[in-house]
Amino acid sequence: MAATSEDPLALGQRVVSVLETGARTATYKLATLMALVDHSVEHLPARPADPLAVPVRDLAMRVVELYWPQVRTFENKPLRQSTQPVAKILDAVSDLRRATGAGDTGMSFAVASIRAPQELERAVELVALTMVRQPLHRLQKLPNGAGEPFLYDDSWMHDAVSQRTIAQHGNEIVLFDGVASGLARLSGLLRPALELLWVEDVRRMNRWLGENVPDVAGHLFGRERISLAPAREALTDAFGPRCFYCDRRLGASSPVDHVLPWSRVGIDGLANLVLACPSCNRDKLHALPALPLVDRALRRDRVVLEQIADRIEWPTQYSRVVEAARGLYLGQPEGTPTWSGPRRSMRLDLNFSAEWLHFRA
Repeated sequence: MAATSEDPLALGQRVVSVLETGARTATYKLATLMALVDHSVEHLPARPADPLAVPVRDLAMRVVELYWPQVRTFENKPLRQSTQPVAKILDAVSDLRRATGAGDTGMSFAVASIRAPQELERAVELVALTMVRQPLHRLQKLPNGAGEPFLYDDSWMHDAVSQRTIAQHGNEIVLFDGVASGLARLSGLLRPALELLWVEDVRRMNRWLGENVPDVAGHLFGRERISLAPAREALTDAFGPRCFYCDRRLGASSPVDHVLPWSRVGIDGLANLVLACPSCNRDKLHALPALPLVDRALRRDRVVLEQIADRIEWPTQYSRVVEAARGLYLGQPEGTPTWSGPRRSMRLDLNFSAEWLHFRA
């Protein structure tokens, strides 16, 4: 087992170095790393130097969710994300979209997962096996096959690994000491870097995407084409047409905002969604919100949120929002600026954060 540095920056540099020098015949490595970052944020170890067991199924679910909007056509054409003849992960997600009836629409993954749980489970099982055989097996390797593991032990993985072998290893991988905390702390930097590499790979694999082609990144990672209309209508009915942040009265098409930014943690649950005016939505953008705003969002009537969830078939994901907040805030340095309102900021108080997050947990 390789010893890992407790310096998050050194870990981040090593991750980027492997990605830049390694061969990428698909975007699977990028999706796997993004899933590892998100899992680390939401399951931050109690102590920074601790290891973290990561269920392979959890990673597979996150990868399916990442590809869910991406397998739709773009400019009426499918986007290649693999140079191989068979793209099992992408095919599994495409099959899931067809099985749920989502097709090429903007149906959210949250809604689809409720409507077709059996089909989702089959897709996740196939993706989990493929991940161990491909991106997890090769993620830490250089083009010549060399490379010392620095994230997790991959010595038991190979291209023909079986479900039985995975089960013998607890159906999980274990991040080395300090890796999970390092990934969580660097999430705000690693996620944008991975997205840039992802867009670069997609452009390379789809030569018809010239510089004049509209926003590819928006299609792959943006929220504008995913329909949050049901959530907007339900939240308006329940809490009124007011901006959550500034209390300004809203128009019919005002944005639905992710309190914990989508660019940091991809949580679409109702506990993480609020109504916002266009001004607050633009001003906040990808910023980490001040913790009192997160607290206020989580203090909304949970009975009402659950009633909304049942009515529109949309999960609340309350516990997931709390865990993601824990990972995001405890992974930040003392005094980090957070967004507290239009053109206002608040310095992060780690003592207050720890007390609040302990209470919420």
